[in-house]
Amino acid sequence: MKRHQETPSTDPSAPDQKGAAPSTSPVLPSHRQRVRETVSELRLLFDLSQVIDHSRDISHSLEATLSLMAQHLHMMRGMITLVSPHTGEIRIEVAHGLNPAEQRRGHYALGEGVTGRVIQSGQPMVVSNVSASPIFLNRTRSRDLQKDTIAFICVPIKFEDEVLGALSVDRVFADAVTLEEDERILTIIASMIAHAARARQNVMDERVAAIEENMRLRNALSAPLRPHGFVGNSDAMRLVYEQISQVAPSTTTVLLYGESGTGKELAAHAIHSAGKRSKGPFISLNCAALPENLIESELFGHEKGAFTGASGIRKGRFELADGGTLFLDEVGELSLMTQAKLLRVLQERCFERLGGTESLSVDVRIITATNRDLARMVEEGTFRRDLYYRLNVFPIHMPPLRERQNDIQPLAAYFVDKYAAANGRSGIRISLAVMDMLQRYSWPGNIRELENVMERAVLLVGQDGLILPQHLPRELHSTHCPFGPEAHKGPVEPYTASGTLQDRLDELERACITDALARHKGHMGHAAQALGLTERVMALRMKKHGISYKDFRQH
Repeated sequence: MKRHQETPSTDPSAPDQKGAAPSTSPVLPSHRQRVRETVSELRLLFDLSQVIDHSRDISHSLEATLSLMAQHLHMMRGMITLVSPHTGEIRIEVAHGLNPAEQRRGHYALGEGVTGRVIQSGQPMVVSNVSASPIFLNRTRSRDLQKDTIAFICVPIKFEDEVLGALSVDRVFADAVTLEEDERILTIIASMIAHAARARQNVMDERVAAIEENMRLRNALSAPLRPHGFVGNSDAMRLVYEQISQVAPSTTTVLLYGESGTGKELAAHAIHSAGKRSKGPFISLNCAALPENLIESELFGHEKGAFTGASGIRKGRFELADGGTLFLDEVGELSLMTQAKLLRVLQERCFERLGGTESLSVDVRIITATNRDLARMVEEGTFRRDLYYRLNVFPIHMPPLRERQNDIQPLAAYFVDKYAAANGRSGIRISLAVMDMLQRYSWPGNIRELENVMERAVLLVGQDGLILPQHLPRELHSTHCPFGPEAHKGPVEPYTASGTLQDRLDELERACITDALARHKGHMGHAAQALGLTERVMALRMKKHGISYKDFRQH
């Protein structure tokens, strides 16, 4: 008789024929178990095809996909993340096993974390144990990395070689063979939902664009329009723009006060241009530029023979401004006698030419400006109280440049472009070192001084078109904090940086962003690309530093 030979046991705990200890190598699933898993996978794929083909609701298709995966696979959590073509942002679109707060936290930049790397490379990734992986971010904070032993599988969702997003799942810790099989089935599912993901991506992008357009329109309606010729959008200047828009349509007398060089005459022009008298003349007179004996003649005119050299009738500024606006700059320099005559014109709207007897009536809007403290002059008796009240009906404070730090960079870029064009040049840029110098300087001469500094720099800049510290006046160097190699060229005085390391890094980051925006004329996408950032990260950094791309657009 033949001896019956037993089939070797497949029990991993049974000893082999020689009584050896059990093997510690990974155990492959049995044939029957594998058949059951294959049938389950086929059933899953069939159910998915039915859902995707028959569902008209894109969101329902993606949600149903994760729900079916949870039924057929050993999935603890599942996520479908999509890339917004409009912003480049990567965020969880649908999820299974996450609460709304966890889902909202699931947003990534390109190349950030496992999900960001999969979308950037277009290749799947398997993390067998998320607790031991340095690149796993746990951005949703839905896992307890100290207690849970979880595997994470993430595959790209591709449509015609374009990566639209990623499909990822959490599952309990498993052997390498099982994770490889899970990666394979997820890759198949990702290809099945690619069309739905593309459609959902388009809907999401249109929604974001609609929201942004709505916000833009609402801001445009609520925010004051920047008058022509002004540059900058700081809080201080936004208040000025709002006050100009409020007073311009009326005929109210306006007093512009502030330091020299802050743009008072430009504001007067803006008020005139936005008012009902915009088609009438705009006549200006600097009261500090003429001696006292000529001011009266300039204001009211004179008759022939009124004084030596008066060979004919001459109209004064009030007559010339009839039907329009008269701007009196440095009104605080008028003598008390001239102040009395000006007060009479404001009260009665009539006057006589110097040396004449005929009373002339005019319809003139008065805008005055001063860099002096008229209220203090009233107390000191050097300015008439009644005239002060007549002029100070609607005061507008023009802030000095040192109080509008965020406007220095766009103003500098504006003047560089202006004088580069006037000298037949283009492509002139401001180095980071110079930008920092401009920010640190106190600007006692305000915008007028900045304009002169930038005009000089444009004339001195070399063929490379880069404005360096040596192209600025000596007084700006004492506040210079050098950044980059260009800071070591030329006679720049030493600078000892102050503040914490984070403060100095923030200054450098802000300078880099403003430099990129200036070079690309406010185009945020191009500036972000030049800095190696996504538009979303660029927007966050700009928000952090209070930078607006609109300030760098060409005017």
